[in-house]
Amino acid sequence: MDRYFKITERGSTVGREVRGGIVTFVTMAYIVVLNPLILGSFSADSPSAHRDVVGNILPVAQVAAVTALVAGVMTILFGVIANYPFAIATGLGINTLLAVTIAPQVTWPEAMGLVVIDGIIILVLALTGLRTRVFNAVPSALKASIAVGIGLFIAFIGLVDAGFVRRLPDAANTTVPVGLGIEGSIGSWPTFVFVFGVLLMGVLVVRKVRAGLLIGIVVTTVLAAILQAIFDVGPSNGVDPKGWNLSVPILPDVFASLPDLSLVGEVSFGAFARIGALSASLLVFTLVLANFFDAMGTMTGLAKEADLADKDGNLPGVGKALVVEGVGAIAGGVGSASSNTVFVESASGIAEGARTGLANVVTGVLFLAAMFLTPLYSVIPIEAAAPALVVVGALMIAQIKEIDFSDLSIALPAFLTIVVMPFTYSIANGIGVGFITWVVLRVARGRRKEINPLLWVVALLFVAYFAVGPIEDLIG
Repeated sequence: MDRYFKITERGSTVGREVRGGIVTFVTMAYIVVLNPLILGSFSADSPSAHRDVVGNILPVAQVAAVTALVAGVMTILFGVIANYPFAIATGLGINTLLAVTIAPQVTWPEAMGLVVIDGIIILVLALTGLRTRVFNAVPSALKASIAVGIGLFIAFIGLVDAGFVRRLPDAANTTVPVGLGIEGSIGSWPTFVFVFGVLLMGVLVVRKVRAGLLIGIVVTTVLAAILQAIFDVGPSNGVDPKGWNLSVPILPDVFASLPDLSLVGEVSFGAFARIGALSASLLVFTLVLANFFDAMGTMTGLAKEADLADKDGNLPGVGKALVVEGVGAIAGGVGSASSNTVFVESASGIAEGARTGLANVVTGVLFLAAMFLTPLYSVIPIEAAAPALVVVGALMIAQIKEIDFSDLSIALPAFLTIVVMPFTYSIANGIGVGFITWVVLRVARGRRKEINPLLWVVALLFVAYFAVGPIEDLIG
């Protein structure tokens, strides 16, 4: 096992890999709860054209089961084949795009069919080596800015999910889009739990305590359960800002149940007939571009954080990793879980010491167990897991020292890459803005020859990606 996963060679131990795998699972297990809410809630108002086997709403229990199934299988495959501690699960940006933009136009099986086509295209690009060439063509400064942007992004996810940062309603009559907690105060026990968790994990990491993040999550969960028992906080349900955001820390009456996997295979390719070949192709193009660069950016950031990249910021053997990730998109469509991709929360396991695919095997096995143990793992509230994202974000931002901010032609693309990711909740958006700005400023400085030809192509594709709305309006 040591030789296969290169555990000693990468300066790790079995214990670190196991701890890292557990921490990664705990910080991303929320996807099994959140994905059904996104896919289910946005389809509730779908038009009567939706006529799939489960009606016009995807059942939460079934989506949760297939979400855990696909994440478990793909995470294990990635660990065994690519041998990197990068866990795979349903991509949040992709599933929201699927639910908000695509599902209202087609049936759910047809939407998943478009995801399968997206995955096939991604897989072909990986097998031909084009995806690897694009990956390696990115300038080192942009690779560093991608890592920093991801660090800010996951920290922002943690702050928002825990309620420490909240969107202000339009009724507030203010130009400030977000605020601290509730009316400028942490204002609730769940947010207090988050603050406690950030400080505790920060202390443990600074003191170099082994399994510091895992210990922090466990202790914070226990504190959350005690506060729930004393104050009966209850769930938020999108109504009570003082409630728990996703999971209420209460021990369930039932710890295990058989998963319903009936959504597996419910795929149709009828979208091209329903909305027309051109419109369906535009939807696939949007999915491909978002999937392609979201995964590329995430792997770039994780590789740098784990010190697995070479001196140019490239990931050795990235071709195999990109192929498996492409298969994840196909598997997500076939499983009706939406496209699966590398998860940025894997950085929490890396911070715990994970350096090989063994950590992925641990994470994947826990996802498979989650199919049966949904009531048990849902005891961990997002407010107890989110502090790990903030701490890891702080660790990842250290990559900013590799960017030369004295040269504006480097600083501006890097800065835009960094800030657009958290502000738009999209890694792909940040990469796209950075690429376009890089090409424009290189040309402006008369350094056209320094631009890799692939960057020209990618920048033009991103121009089309950002203009897809007007293009759709133009063609009707």
